[in-house]
Amino acid sequence: MSSNELNLPERFDFQGHAVAWGSIGEGPPAVLLHGTPFSSAEWRRIAPCLARERRVFYFDMLGYGLSDKPDADVSRGVQSELFAALYRHWGLGSPDVVAHDFGGSNALRGHLLNGLDYRSLVLVDPVAISPQGSPLVQAARKHEGVFASLPAYIHEAMLRAYIGTAVGSALREDEMQRYLAPWLGDEGQKAFWRQVAQMDDKYTEEVEWRYGEMRCPVAILWGEQDEWIPMADGRELARRMGTASFTPVPDAKHLMQEDAPEAIVAAALRLWAAVDR
Repeated sequence: MSSNELNLPERFDFQGHAVAWGSIGEGPPAVLLHGTPFSSAEWRRIAPCLARERRVFYFDMLGYGLSDKPDADVSRGVQSELFAALYRHWGLGSPDVVAHDFGGSNALRGHLLNGLDYRSLVLVDPVAISPQGSPLVQAARKHEGVFASLPAYIHEAMLRAYIGTAVGSALREDEMQRYLAPWLGDEGQKAFWRQVAQMDDKYTEEVEWRYGEMRCPVAILWGEQDEWIPMADGRELARRMGTASFTPVPDAKHLMQEDAPEAIVAAALRLWAAVDR
């Protein structure tokens, strides 16, 4: 699949901060929601394929990628409100949504708490079942200031190691830099540890008891080798939804967009075709 970069030429004002977004393709709307600690760049291989059948919208969450990185609340509570605001700004009705990790949480919260309607929803290793949080997350939540003030080379080394555990095959240096770059420098380093420190199970607990209320077809994909979120969480999510399909993806870890982008494209196209019938 092509590794072309996704352009984000547009800016949306959200609570006084600039959120970067873009779109490609023509047709009915589809939205791609990225996870953490990534950005819309994770969709660079997938968006062009889906854009053959849809107008595909994508954006960088507040505090991520090319969007502003304010010293402010960038938790999932805010991110789902941002998605709802963009949904209205784009004039969407019932888009097809493909969402990963925190993006999956935002999609679920938007649907069940903000009343956003979707035509279909593909979830890729979403943050959806509590409790959550790796030992790194737990430590950063208690000592954000310490981590934010680490020497830059130690911060970068930790980021490299952390992101490296999300993929099955080692990223090339240019691929690793794509994910590292937004988090480097003084602003980026503070932004990274800020979003980690603001991770909280309460944003999952607010919605996870309502998964049986989904109003659209749902397909769940899970990397069989995901070390960040156990596959048991995916099976439990499917069980709570009742009608959602669940597909383990072999040879894929948490960042399936790098390990198996074709699996995401195939799942989305398959679900869209099923809804059309």
